[in-house]
Amino acid sequence: MNELKMSHRYLLKIAYDGTRFSGWQVQPKKQTIQGELEQLITKMMSADFIRIEASGRTDTGVHARIQVAHVDLPRKIDPVYFLNGLNAQLPGDIRVKFIKKVSNRFHARFDAKGKEYRYLIDNSKILSPSLRKYRFHEHRKLNVLQMQNAANFLVGHHDFASFSSMRCFANEDTVRDLTDLVVIRRGSQIVIQAKANGFLYKMVRSIAGYLIEVGLGRFDSNGTKEILDRKKRKADVKTAQPQGLFLWNVFY
Repeated sequence: MNELKMSHRYLLKIAYDGTRFSGWQVQPKKQTIQGELEQLITKMMSADFIRIEASGRTDTGVHARIQVAHVDLPRKIDPVYFLNGLNAQLPGDIRVKFIKKVSNRFHARFDAKGKEYRYLIDNSKILSPSLRKYRFHEHRKLNVLQMQNAANFLVGHHDFASFSSMRCFANEDTVRDLTDLVVIRRGSQIVIQAKANGFLYKMVRSIAGYLIEVGLGRFDSNGTKEILDRKKRKADVKTAQPQGLFLWNVFY
């Protein structure tokens, strides 16, 4: 009689520089964060194939300060030893920061209560070369007070179809609870902090793109509610470039 195969679930916290990757999710003939991790973990466990499940996807060029994932392994591991082994073999733009054993009922995506993203803007005249992969550069003066006024209209329980990619409309509920949307200036650096129970495809970049336009005076911040209420994506809401976006935290 064959013994039932037991699996052991582990939670991983991962940080990465998304510059040279085609996002988190595995894609044919493309280099992805998930692909790098699955290939290495499969090799380290001498397995046929091991899947890693994340709290959600990030797009091409988007970074993560903390991405949470889980993986089912065919045998128990020493988390510290395994973490050191992973980081010794991963490319320098991916790092596993933490590993711990969790219940097999835990799911990195379905158990997540919320996420925080931050969009980073350099508002100086000349962008430092060291920041070019990690900031959106806008050399024209941005009015942070108007950006925050517009952001205030977006906080709450809303249908965010106007601020999401067209591709999610057919099969996804576009209502979300945006609990915090704060625009902070520190010298020439501006940070847009967004927390929600979940985000639609390109929602944060769309909000950031719109707030930047407001900051430039192209839109009246008081018209934000009208854009939100129309529940339809139009050309006046632009998608900000990916390099300024960081998945900052995942909440459970």
